[in-house]
Amino acid sequence: MKKNMGQKDRAVRAILGVAMLLYSIVFQNLVGLVGLIPIVTAIIGYCPLYEVLGVTTNKYAD
Repeated sequence: MKKNMGQKDRAVRAILGVAMLLYSIVFQNLVGLVGLIPIVTAIIGYCPLYEVLGVTTNKYAD
């Protein structure tokens, strides 16, 4: 599994994921737990949807 996400993409996903989790906690809403998805993809640097679409934001990808 090659990394297909660049540093800026990963940072934005992490910030949005944390914001979604905070929303979930503040408003006691389980929908915000979807924020775990962008956090996990930011940590591992791989997005399955990017793979399907043939997209990469990693400038060091082959």
